[in-house]
Amino acid sequence: MHNLVSFRYFKTSPEIIQLAVMLYVRFPLSLRDVEDLLHERGVDVSYESVRYWWHRFGSKFASEIKKRRAGGLQS
Repeated sequence: MHNLVSFRYFKTSPEIIQLAVMLYVRFPLSLRDVEDLLHERGVDVSYESVRYWWHRFGSKFASEIKKRRAGGLQS
């Protein structure tokens, strides 16, 4: 679902970035709640990182989800 080029300069894995953004967007969680959930799973990120990732990648993830949903409805 992600393009590795867009994650090139981040030391956090693309899967963690995607998980953090999806948790924040999909569920009614605050940035600090997402930080706490990830910390419970052994991922040490700050809420500011989650906010930055959301601003940077949120629209890209949303457009990819819309494309997949539209493709499934056309059949």
